[in-house]
Order: sequence, then structure tokens, then C-alpha cells
Amino acid sequence: MKKPAGIVIEKTMPPVHLIYYHFILLFFTGLAAGFVDSIAGGGGLVSLPVLLSVGLPPQVALGTNKLQGSFGTLSAAYNFIKKGTITLNETRRGILFTLIGAVIGALAIQQIDAGFLNHLVPFLLLFVFIYTLFSKNPDQTRSKPMMSKNRFFLLFGLGLGFYDGFFGPGTGSFWTGSLLIVLGMDMTKAAGMTRITNFTSNIVALSIFISSRNVLYSAGLCMATGQVIGARIGSSLAIKNGARFIRPIFLLVVLATIIRLIYLNYFR
Repeated sequence: MKKPAGIVIEKTMPPVHLIYYHFILLFFTGLAAGFVDSIAGGGGLVSLPVLLSVGLPPQVALGTNKLQGSFGTLSAAYNFIKKGTITLNETRRGILFTLIGAVIGALAIQQIDAGFLNHLVPFLLLFVFIYTLFSKNPDQTRSKPMMSKNRFFLLFGLGLGFYDGFFGPGTGSFWTGSLLIVLGMDMTKAAGMTRITNFTSNIVALSIFISSRNVLYSAGLCMATGQVIGARIGSSLAIKNGARFIRPIFLLVVLATIIRLIYLNYFR
């Protein structure tokens, strides 16, 4: 029986064939992932399983996911900036230290086993979930941040940048939670700043996957088209409706991430 025409990856693994309906699926998956990711992070919970389901090897799925996700975070970040929710000037230190941390993390993961983080991350996310769930007035900025912005971006930029380059799951949730808890930002502004810092560390991780040739560009760019559209819609709704729209989606995504990591660590 003749195989349908498709895109083939020639690697050390069996070839992967993608045909037209796969690209339709990937586009709408990108649309959904971009929508979710632009509001609360966690778009990988939507996109990565689909990339694996169409037959991509795990490392290629991860690299392709970083490619399409970078377009979504860039689109959402641009929309938050364009509409005045956040400015590049107030995030420049976050961008710098996140970039440095992500480079160090991406280099470290090649030398160190990241397995111990599998068991730690769900509990850290649980703290973020509980704090957000029981916090009052999420649209209001705290009057007294716990530390200055300079110190915050030095510590959390390096730390979370390193984490995303080294491991990754839940980075967006950690950024939003840290901005809410430590800097006392309102949730809409925290969501906007998270997209900018997330894009920074995504680019570093993506460059590593590209250098190792673990990106399928046809699938990634198809999903990226949907990502841009979904991210624009999601970020616009987040800006317009504020915490009453962002908060429940954020909590749902964090909870889903916790459940997924616990399942992968202890039950699979």
C-alpha cells in the first residue's frame, strides 16, 4: 500500500511522516496553546502531547514545542507592551538576568541530572497555587513589596532563567507567582511581564535544540501560526478583563501542571 506524501525527518530513529490533517491538528493545537499560554502559561500542557501523538521523537517534540511556543510568547508580550500594560524599560533587568540564567542552565543540563527537580517542582507549584487561591484583591498591588525590583530581577531572573534553561515545566507559573508574592504586582501586569521573561529563556532553550537539530520546522511553524493568533486573543482578553479572567485560568493551569508532574513522577 502506498504511503501518503508527507514531511520526513531523517534521524537515527524511524522516519516521521506528517500528512495534511496533521498540520490542521497542529494549527488548532497551536491556537489553543497560545491562548492558554498568553494568559497563565502552561501552553506546553496542550501542545507537547499533540506533537508526541503525531509521531515526533521526544527530543524533536521538545525542540519543536520551543519553536512554536516562542512565537506565542513573543506575540503576547508585544500585545501587553503595545497596550501599555508593561514597558520594555521596566523589564530590561529581568531580560538581562533571565538570559544569563537560561544560558547557564542550558549548559548545566548537559552535565547534571535534572531528575531531582521532578520531585521538588510539584511542591513549589503547590505553594504558588495555594497562595493565589487564598489571596485577596488580586487586582490590587501590594503597598510594600518584599524587595526592590533590582534585587528581585537579579535573584529571580538568574534563578528562574536557570530553571527554564535547565528543566522548564511551570516556569511561567513561577514567574507570575513570584511577581505577585514578592513584588506585589497586580495579576494583569504580572502576566505581561511573565510573557517577556518567558520569551527570553525560550529563545535560549530553542537555540540549543536548533544546534542539535532537534526541531521540525514544518510542524513548528504551522503551530506558530496558530500560536500567534491564540496569544493575541488571549492577551487581549487578559488585558481587558484583568484578574477576574486571568486568575481562574492561572489556577487551573498550575493545578494541571502539578497533577501532570506527580503522575509522571510517581504513577507512570
